[in-house]
Amino acid sequence: MRNWDTRDESGTDKGCEWERDWEDVQRVCKKLDIPCEMVDLSREYWLRVFEPSLKAWERGDTPNPDIWCNREVKFGALMDRLAKDGEFLATGHYARRGHDPLTHRPRLLRPLDRLKDQTYYLSSITESSLSKALFPLENMTKAEVREVAKMAGLHTASRGESMGICFVGEKRRFTDFLADYLPPLPGPIIDLYSGRQVGEHRGLWAYTIGQGAKIRNLPEKLFVAHKDRDTNTVWVAPDSHPALLATELVSKDWSWIWDDAPPSPIDTPAGLRARMQFRHRMLDVPCTVFRLPEDGSIRIIFDDQQKAVAPGQVATVWDNNWCLGSGVIETVVTPRQ
Repeated sequence: MRNWDTRDESGTDKGCEWERDWEDVQRVCKKLDIPCEMVDLSREYWLRVFEPSLKAWERGDTPNPDIWCNREVKFGALMDRLAKDGEFLATGHYARRGHDPLTHRPRLLRPLDRLKDQTYYLSSITESSLSKALFPLENMTKAEVREVAKMAGLHTASRGESMGICFVGEKRRFTDFLADYLPPLPGPIIDLYSGRQVGEHRGLWAYTIGQGAKIRNLPEKLFVAHKDRDTNTVWVAPDSHPALLATELVSKDWSWIWDDAPPSPIDTPAGLRARMQFRHRMLDVPCTVFRLPEDGSIRIIFDDQQKAVAPGQVATVWDNNWCLGSGVIETVVTPRQ
C-alpha cells in the first residue's frame, strides 16, 4: 500500500522512501513464494487524512493523522478494494480481535506485547472493518516476530522500525515540513505568569500544548500552556504551572466501535468508569465518561489531573483491555477554569 510519495509534493526524484519498502515487500514475497501487488492510495490519503489534518494544524489543533489513516485508508479504502464478502484483511498491527460472548460482535482488545500495543491507533475503525480484520501478531512479542522472520531467512528480520508520520519522513523537522503547506501567521508569545511578551511565534501550528517553548535568554524554561485562536497568541508557563494540567475534556466528534450500542452507563448520573489515553505510549489512566444530554458530546473527567492535553488529540476509552471507541478532543478544562 502506497499512501505518500515525496516526489508528488516536490516534483523531483528526491525522496523515494516507498520504493525501498516496495523492494523489501517483493524480496520477502519472492522468498516465501507468494504473490504481491502494490495498491496506490495516495489520493485517498491526501483527501481523507492529509487535508483535514492540515486544516486542524492551521487552526492550532494537534491532530493525529495515523489514527485517521487506519480508519479512512488501511481499514477504509484498502479494505473496500481487497476484502470481499467472506474474506479478511490481515495486518501487522499489535492488537487483538475477540468476540463478545453474548452477541458475538467483534471486540478490539489489547495484544500480548503491551510495549508495542497499537489499539490506540485503531480506536476509530468501524465495527464492520474490525469484523474483517485479522491480527496475526496478537499473541507475539516483537522479539518473537523478529525470530520467526530470522528462521524464515527473511532479510527484513533485523530491519529498523519506521518512526513518525509517513509523509514527514525520519530526517526532517516536523515544523519545517508544515511550513511548506501553511502560511506564516506571526503572533505574540506571552508569559502566563507575568503577562509579559517573551517572544514571537510563526504560527499556532508550530507549537503543541506541553512542549518546551524554546525561547532564548530566559532564566527559566517555559512550556506551551494554551493557544488562543482569536488573538493568535501562544501562552507559556513554567513546568509547575497549573495551566499545564487538565481535569477533564469534551469531545463532540466521538465514535464508538459498536456505534449503535454505546455503553449504557454514560447516560447515568454515575457515568461509565473506564480507562483512557490521549496519546500513544502513555499509561492509560482511570476516568469517568458521560454523554452530555444537550448535544451528545462525550465528557471525560480524569481521576487525577493530566498534563499536556491538547485540542485535536484523540481520546480513547477502554473497559479494561477492551477498546470501546475514541473521539477528537474539542475543549480541555484546566484547574484555573
